[in-house]
Amino acid sequence: QVQLVESGGGLVQAGGSLRLSCAASGRTFRNYAMGWFRQAPGKEREFVAAISWSGRNTMYADSVKGRFTLSRDYAKNTVYVQMNSLKPEDTAVYYCAARSDYVSPAPEDYNYWGQGTQVTVSS
Repeated sequence: QVQLVESGGGLVQAGGSLRLSCAASGRTFRNYAMGWFRQAPGKEREFVAAISWSGRNTMYADSVKGRFTLSRDYAKNTVYVQMNSLKPEDTAVYYCAARSDYVSPAPEDYNYWGQGTQVTVSS
């Protein structure tokens, strides 16, 4: 089992920045690709970004490319997503997820999920 806990969400004005964290515990963190997804009210969960177990490969949704950056700290068993130039349409609950395979944009490919953290961007 892998337990995931997100943090770092909050309220920010458009154009601002936030850094979300996802702390992992349980099985060996370095063996898992990590993904971030988000879900806005009334919408389906959508892919945001993912990083491979090695950290060498990343994948971003077109909507966040150039604004969001993933990183992972193996010593802290934590994955981060730095979110810059935030827009009101980025408002959603953000979830991190883990899978013991390559990066994937499909939520159904991920085995473990956190509880989510709310990000609200005001205009």
